[in-house]
Amino acid sequence: MHKCFWWLVVVLVLTLGSCATKENTSGDRLLARVHNKELYLSELYGMFPPEASAEDSILVIQTMVNRWIREAAIEWEAERNLPTDLNIDRLVRDYRTSLIRSNYEQVLVDDLVDTTITEEELTAYYNERQQQFLLERPIIRCYFIKVPYPTPKADSLRALWNNGEVRDTAALADYCDRFAELALLRPEAWYTLDDIASRCPEGTLTANNLQSRQEFTQQDGFHRYYFRFFEKRNRLEVAPLSYVADQVRNMIMHERKKVVLENAREDIFQREMRQENIEIFSSKD
Repeated sequence: MHKCFWWLVVVLVLTLGSCATKENTSGDRLLARVHNKELYLSELYGMFPPEASAEDSILVIQTMVNRWIREAAIEWEAERNLPTDLNIDRLVRDYRTSLIRSNYEQVLVDDLVDTTITEEELTAYYNERQQQFLLERPIIRCYFIKVPYPTPKADSLRALWNNGEVRDTAALADYCDRFAELALLRPEAWYTLDDIASRCPEGTLTANNLQSRQEFTQQDGFHRYYFRFFEKRNRLEVAPLSYVADQVRNMIMHERKKVVLENAREDIFQREMRQENIEIFSSKD
């Protein structure tokens, strides 16, 4: 469209904006039409940043119009090809009902579900259902550090890492905060073996060579790697609680929500029955 037209549109936007508190559509302008679908300037009001210049506003309007005509064209084609047996009114009604019900159920959940889960509850739930938490892949506990090569302050890192147990974990963590690209230094944490192996050069660490590579340092052209193995759980073994704690919490919450909603539905049904607001008519009548 001619640029003068878009300047006029911008002027009308500003005019409409100054009358935003009134139900006034005078000066409204048709911007685009696709078959019987029309886009008016008033429908774009409120979509412009307050600090936008006239040039910015023109660009915004053009972008919105282009997007609208594409969507309107697809919508028209979809409507034209509706199956004859598709009951749109019923679908809309069912969708509306579903939205209303979902919103109310969320209100019930927010008001009635206790979100506090104690460690005792967490442990008891896990212990009763351990066979639901079988591992799909091996997991390990380890230390793992990945630093650039050449390694900054390499002697300090080597001394902190040493050949046995890390004694000064605070100093090692401080070094890693400053220089490491990745540092996993929580001995109680579990990681998938695949995740750790993917951080190393290909073939460095696998399920087959883990036993022979329980501790190593290695470098390639870009990085140096430090690895120390503590423990492994194999595929199809029961996952440690610490590894699946979030999953267990979600399951507990899901069951609590389910109970709250089932009780609420039954209470509502019984109340409506007592108040004789429910009638059932025989299909034979």
